[in-house]
Amino acid sequence: MEEKKIDVNSIIGFVLIFGILIFMFYQNRPTPEEIAEKEAQQEQVDAQAAAVEAERAIPVPNETPVLDINDSTAVASYKSQIGAFGFTAPKEGTTVLENDLLFLRIANKGGTVVEAKMKNFVTHDSVPVYLVKDGNSQFGLTFSTTDNRVLNTKDLFFEPSLSNSNGNQVLSLKAKTSNSQYLEYRYEMRPEDYLVDFTIRSQGLDRVISSGRPVSLDWGLKAIRHSKSIEYENRYTRLTYNHEDDKISKLSERSDDEETEEDIKWLSYRQHFFSTILATDEPFKSGELSSKDLVEEESRTFGFTKEYRSVLPLEIKGGELVKNMKWYFGPTDVAVLSEYEDLGLADSIPFGWGIFGWINRYIFTPFYSLLGGMFPAGIAIIIMTILVRLAMSPVTYKSYLSQAKMKVLKPEITELGEKYKDNAMKKQQETMKLYGKAGVSPMSGCVPAFLQMPIFYALFMFFPTSFALRQKPFLWADDLSSFDTIYQFPEGFSIPFYGDHVSLFPILASIAIFFYMMMTTGQNMPTQPGMPNMKFIMYLMPFMMLFFFNNYASGLSLYYFVSNMITIGIMLVIKNFILDNDKIHAQIQENKKKPKKENKFQKKMREMMEQAEAQKKNK
Repeated sequence: MEEKKIDVNSIIGFVLIFGILIFMFYQNRPTPEEIAEKEAQQEQVDAQAAAVEAERAIPVPNETPVLDINDSTAVASYKSQIGAFGFTAPKEGTTVLENDLLFLRIANKGGTVVEAKMKNFVTHDSVPVYLVKDGNSQFGLTFSTTDNRVLNTKDLFFEPSLSNSNGNQVLSLKAKTSNSQYLEYRYEMRPEDYLVDFTIRSQGLDRVISSGRPVSLDWGLKAIRHSKSIEYENRYTRLTYNHEDDKISKLSERSDDEETEEDIKWLSYRQHFFSTILATDEPFKSGELSSKDLVEEESRTFGFTKEYRSVLPLEIKGGELVKNMKWYFGPTDVAVLSEYEDLGLADSIPFGWGIFGWINRYIFTPFYSLLGGMFPAGIAIIIMTILVRLAMSPVTYKSYLSQAKMKVLKPEITELGEKYKDNAMKKQQETMKLYGKAGVSPMSGCVPAFLQMPIFYALFMFFPTSFALRQKPFLWADDLSSFDTIYQFPEGFSIPFYGDHVSLFPILASIAIFFYMMMTTGQNMPTQPGMPNMKFIMYLMPFMMLFFFNNYASGLSLYYFVSNMITIGIMLVIKNFILDNDKIHAQIQENKKKPKKENKFQKKMREMMEQAEAQKKNK
């Protein structure tokens, strides 16, 4: 039998096309004058964006004018506005809670967190990771008083008191109406813990807070950018929540979205690799949730990705307000979030849906964690890739065996095509008969591909969201959870759908995919009238992958490059040392001699084709 050879002209064509694109990119590079013009335009765009940003900013406690406590008129005006809560003397200031992992700064005015900093993590440009900073967060209770005032705690001053309880830092902030009557925010921070207990309670305010009107908790946050690609980070920045008996839902990641939900157990304002989560022991009965997408295009300077807001009603029981909650400020890391199993916070990680997410969460994540503990990140990916491909090698064998059988039958199929070239129905009918006699199923080559889909999708979600890969370098890539860069285009220059940089790992992966497709389908792609040119698609696919993966995690491109190279090696071994075309041909001939019993489906298909043929003749 004639062995399949790689078409040298096709390879040359591929190289020429790729070279032409590179030449075009070079020829069309901007001149110094164009670069200067682009920079001026970008400065104007950034200025406009800054103006829009200022208009869209969420009001927060430190954005309100600072009260001058030495101005008796201002103090009197403040007290007249807040009524009974004017008992607490206004005093600007903050209190710090911190452990080895987390730094929190909490303001007297509003009693809320105005700064939350990760101590052990930095952004792509080596700046400490902040989840709350410079007024990007709003938190307050809106309630009515018995003297017909509507107040928001963000406008109230709280009196702080810091203490220690069994090694835990405890901060009590009280907005008082008398020495024994107050609204209290209580924070308790444990050593080496990202979770902070948070309690809201009132004492003796049954005659101050109106129980006939609802109390609502209003929490807003603008997600701060932490990664070098804001579009890529924004893709995995979402509002996720647990509701209705542990049902996990999400607001849109690419557009503005809002929902009204019931029985909310926790809310996660995810910022890709970091999350701010508000959890409660007793679910909120309802909540109005919204997410606004702030990213319109890739930018090297824009500072925010999404704007989140949640409005949640609180119940007054026995004339008093009591709500036990917890704040989580920390990494979106399964190893950390799994420690809070009772709250189910690990479910906020986007593992993927259905069986794909299950594979990602319970197979690939722990498997990579095991390898990552023994080897550098890039080596761990390569080892995991090798083991996955070896585990899938039986599927590869089935696929290649099916292709070998189809290749043996190709001359007979061609003969049938010539014989019935004017009768497509008869041609199809006779071809199916040939397959049946030979014991070959044309779909058997597709089944292995479908079996690999869960693996493909699970890994597609694993690499961009695996915290274990964050800022782990390998070869020329400085962060396997983000794209690698071997060339950065000048400021203001970007190729549509490709980006403002060149990544090498996607190029290597695309070349490997091209040769893999050449081996598997390059010589067995007949072009039929009315059907797409499959060889063109074969050449187009690597280019699509090249553009698609240029902005994706370099770890994913590394996986596909190594995976396809290993698969090519396995197929060469199968082809040259395992499969014997003469034996396959002999087996097919034996199968033709055996009587074949039709199953119900085959019988039904044959009858339908015969009826269609008869109707055609009658016409």
